[in-house]
Amino acid sequence: MSEDKLDKIMQLRESFMVALKNKRPTTYPDWPLKLSNKRDQQVCRDMALRGVEEMFEALQHLKNWKPHRETRVTEFDRDAFLEEIVDALNYFFSLLILTGVTSEELFDAYVKKDKIIHDRIKSGY
Repeated sequence: MSEDKLDKIMQLRESFMVALKNKRPTTYPDWPLKLSNKRDQQVCRDMALRGVEEMFEALQHLKNWKPHRETRVTEFDRDAFLEEIVDALNYFFSLLILTGVTSEELFDAYVKKDKIIHDRIKSGY
């Protein structure tokens, strides 16, 4: 039986977080965070914004999105684009880990939301 890839990603990320916290103790607070705590909410916000920043770095690789631009950039560094997407996902996975969300919970929430958005399409949302 093959290993679940989402589980593996989360294990890899948490392993990195533990290693970094051991080397630089102030990098991450102890987790899971208490989301009723103001400081812990600030940590979550900061982590999410880091992920958003990495997504913006990925978007910098897209050169042909301006509708008014007549010239086309034909080169695209897919590896660099993908690396930035992975950087963003790392921050988002860190956020999940810090808040105690498991891969199973994430999957279940994803499936639940997927049903909702499909139902919206069917109902003319």
